[in-house]
Amino acid sequence: MAERSTPDLPALPYDYDALEPHISEQVVTWHHDTHHQGYVNGLDSAEETLAENREAGEFDGSAAAIRNVTHNGSGHYLHTLFWENMDPNGGGEPEGDLRERIEEDFGSYEGWKGEFEAAASGAGGWALLVYDPVAKQLRNLVVDKHDQGALWGSHPILALDVWEHSYYHDYGPARGDFVDNFFEVVDWDDVADQYANVVSRVE
Repeated sequence: MAERSTPDLPALPYDYDALEPHISEQVVTWHHDTHHQGYVNGLDSAEETLAENREAGEFDGSAAAIRNVTHNGSGHYLHTLFWENMDPNGGGEPEGDLRERIEEDFGSYEGWKGEFEAAASGAGGWALLVYDPVAKQLRNLVVDKHDQGALWGSHPILALDVWEHSYYHDYGPARGDFVDNFFEVVDWDDVADQYANVVSRVE
């Protein structure tokens, strides 16, 4: 059997205090080093269990481990995108091909943003902007936890974590204030790159 690769926690693409005052150093530290690390650990543990079960030919615990791969893997991947989608010099609005596609699929940037904010308000996990390669269009998704409400085949290009650990220390129950401040640090260049990479593969 080939040696199993293990997932790693990616380093932040900026300093822990770089997103202040919009997201505090304390929240970024807890969120990245504890919460995100927890999903990496959970994914590694579940994959180890599956490998051991295959080796032993015993599969009683495999269904639970597969569920843990889905949950922790989705948490790991979405958190990685969340960090990449932000930058201390972010904010503003999208431009170029991404802006044109948003206007084509949602009618206007304002129409997209209002719908995305509604998704963030209603989600028990994540608001996502994804590219749907079946319908060949952008969509907003309300995703609970990390994987409930996902759309098969879709590719997230913008991820907003609205679990309470993302904002409660900074904003208390005012999730809407956190969402407003998230838009002050969105790295639209990264989102545009995510979009371009997806479209180049599927269209």
